[in-house]
Amino acid sequence: MTTIELTDDNFETTIKDNHIVLVDFWAPWCGPCRQFGPIFERSAQDNPDIVHGKLDTEAEQRVAAAAGITSIPTLMAFREGILVFNQAGALQATALTQVVESVKNLDMRGVRADIAAQNNKSASEN
Repeated sequence: MTTIELTDDNFETTIKDNHIVLVDFWAPWCGPCRQFGPIFERSAQDNPDIVHGKLDTEAEQRVAAAAGITSIPTLMAFREGILVFNQAGALQATALTQVVESVKNLDMRGVRADIAAQNNKSASEN
C-alpha cells in the first residue's frame, strides 16, 4: 500500500474509520521531511494493514494548527481514533518499525482505562 494524502476534507474520517493510522506532518521545503519521506513510504509498503497518511502542513494549515504541530516532521499514530504516539523529528527506519509494532501491540482496554482515569481526575479537580 502507498501513502495517502490527508487534507482538511478527509483527515478526521481517515482517523475515525481506520483501525491504525500513522500521519506524517511535513512540508516540501523541509530537509528532514524529505529524508523521512522514503522511510515512511517503505513502512506503508511493509505494513499494508496500517493507513499511512501524509499531511502537507503548508497546504493544510488549519489541520496542522488543530493538531498542535509546531515543528516538522512530526509523526502521529492513532489507534481506534485515539492518539497514541506523537513525536517531532525524523525517525530512522528501525525506530519507525518499533513505533509500528508498539502501536499494533497496545492494550487498548488499558489505554481507554487510563484516559477515563485522567478524565475523572480532571473532573474532580475542577
